[in-house]
Parts: sequence; structure tokens; C-alpha cells
Amino acid sequence: MAAVSIVAGGPGGRELAAARRIVVKVGSALVVDPHTGAPNRAWLADFAADVARLRARGQSVLVVSSGAGALGRKRLGLARRASTLPEKQAAAAAGQSLLMRVWEEAFEPHGAACAQILLTRDDTEVRRRWLNGRATLETLLGLGVVPVINENDTVVTEEIRYGDNDRLAARVAQMIGAEALVLLSDIDGLYTADPRSNPAARHLPRVSHISDEIEAMAGGANASAGVGTGGMATKLIAARMASTAGCATIITLGTRPSPLWEVEDGARATVFEPSTSATAAYKAWIAGALHPQGALRVDSGAATALARGKSLLAAGMTGVEGRFEKGDAVIIRDLAGREIARGLVRYDVADAQKIVGLKSVDIEPALGFTEGPVVHADDLAFTDRPVPV
Repeated sequence: MAAVSIVAGGPGGRELAAARRIVVKVGSALVVDPHTGAPNRAWLADFAADVARLRARGQSVLVVSSGAGALGRKRLGLARRASTLPEKQAAAAAGQSLLMRVWEEAFEPHGAACAQILLTRDDTEVRRRWLNGRATLETLLGLGVVPVINENDTVVTEEIRYGDNDRLAARVAQMIGAEALVLLSDIDGLYTADPRSNPAARHLPRVSHISDEIEAMAGGANASAGVGTGGMATKLIAARMASTAGCATIITLGTRPSPLWEVEDGARATVFEPSTSATAAYKAWIAGALHPQGALRVDSGAATALARGKSLLAAGMTGVEGRFEKGDAVIIRDLAGREIARGLVRYDVADAQKIVGLKSVDIEPALGFTEGPVVHADDLAFTDRPVPV
């Protein structure tokens, strides 16, 4: 049990208070009353006020929300659980508009606009779609909007779906560089065994590493809830994914009216610590995990600017090599041909060749559009020096 430690003042409060960006996963059992199938508007109103409190102090919050299928089943008069894939997709299609309506009603008193984002696994696994998805989320956060994210269950098949929003929430946290992922559950954290069947089970407030021993403590989903597909096992998978992306995961009881405030006030929760920082994880991924599809040659002025943390502009490019699409990894070489960095390019090879040496104001006239820098500083990692943590 060396991976578990107790921190005074309650787990999770420190991580929530320090996070610049927070992803909160809200399950079907919280959004929808399991007995009536109607929206749980009272809880949603309290939760929206909880989120508004964080936003008022300058933090960005993204909500990953289940519930479309449960709301759609009631609207279509289907059984409590749709059995076939077409029925599940029909229920999700019928319920998604209802889900967004209840979220909009919850946030409206706080002057916060919501935006619907529907993702499939390809949107977080295929680099070009990942880059587009991240750009959309970044823009929404910059505009002060609360993104409400769900899996696009109306089109996904079993082969290409996440299957639960715990893992989707972890991917979203990775995509936007969140420092905290909150998984609201029907239980207040991880126990050594299922406390509903084992009264001797002990609560674990903090986990620094998800070992085989920790994974063995996870049980299945709460079958009594009647909605939702996740369980502690999927939450541990999500926590592991978030940890490698530099994001802390907090599992806590979601049925409290203001679960985020409760965590900050010392309520019981389990924190899974990140194994690195979000920035270091992302830069390491760019530098070492992606196979470059091409190269960009830059002049000495651009090389100096990159070393100072600036983005790569078209004006600093002297040449383009390879065959790459928007979002692919490329090598950046100096005038001597030495590799100095790697990054995710924002133009495909044909467009990149057209803008070599152009000033930023001349890109849109040349292409009919602009994606900004050729490689943004956030998407660039130097390969000749260690990534700072």
C-alpha cells in the first residue's frame, strides 16, 4: 500500500483550487432521475452554481455529460434500457436536444452560454481531427462559454466508440491540457473493496500510482442505478490516462448539491496524482511519440525566435519537405539542416509550400484562409534539450 497517502485538509481541494482548467464528468444517474426518467433539474441548478463559482475566480470548466440516451428513451417510450444498437442510437438522437436544453436552463441564471460538442473516438485519436477539436474548445473557452461534451452515440458503432464517458472525459482533459479531471460518481472515491457489500472496506484518499493492487480494488458498475455504463474500473482507466497527460483525477460523490465546493471544503474523495505536468506530457508526446511526416526549413531569425518560445511563422520558412497533412508532426531544421524541434503543423504540404516566406497578413490572400502560425509554440517541442516540468 505504499502508493496511498493521506493529506490533511481533505483530498482534492488543493488540485481543484490550483487548476487553470477543469473537466467534470457528470453521469446519467445525476442528470436524470432514475425513478422517473425526467431531468434532475434541482441538482443541475446547484451544480451550475458550483461551476459558476469556479468560473468567477478565473478557472475554465468543461462538462462531459451523459444522459442523452436516458432522456431519449423516455421521450420515445422505450424500455428502461434500449437493447439493440439502433435503439440506443435512436434514443441518443432523441435525447441530445433535451440534454442540452436542461444544461442551458441550468447555466442561464449565471449568464453562462453553453455549447454542444459531440465527439467520437477518432476526434481524439486522429491528429488532424484532434487539432480541429482542440481549436474549437480553445475558442469556446476564450469566449467564456461552457462546453458540454458527449460521445456522438447517434453515429458511433461498437468498434469505434469509447463506451463510457469516463474515458472520453480523460481524453478531453488531455486534449485541452487540463490540470484536474473530476469524475462525479455514486460513491465518494476508491475503497479497498466495494463498501456496499464489504463493511470492512477502507477509503483511499490519495493514490500516487495505479498499481495492479489498486486496479484489483475496482468493482463493476452500480447496477442499482439503472442508468449509465461506467463503474470504478472505467474510472481507474480514465485516471491512468489523465495521469500520463499530467492531469490529476478526483473521484467523489456526485449526489451532493455542490460537489466541487464540497471537495474544496474537505469532503471525502480520492485523488489520483499526475505522473508529470500537462505541458511536459504534451511536449514529450510531440517530441518522441509521433512519427514525423515531413520537415520545415527555417532561417536563423526564425530559429532564434523559436528558441525564445515563439511560434513558427511562414515568414521564417525557407523550404518544405515531405508529404504531410494538417495536424501531422513535422521536423523543423535550421539552415545547416540540423533538427532543432518537432511540432504539429497547421497547414498541409501544398498550402505550406505556397506560403513559404510570406508575412502573416499575406497568407489569407494567398490561400483564401489562414490557420495562424505554421506551428504554434504550444505545439512545438525542442529535441535538443529536455522538456521542463
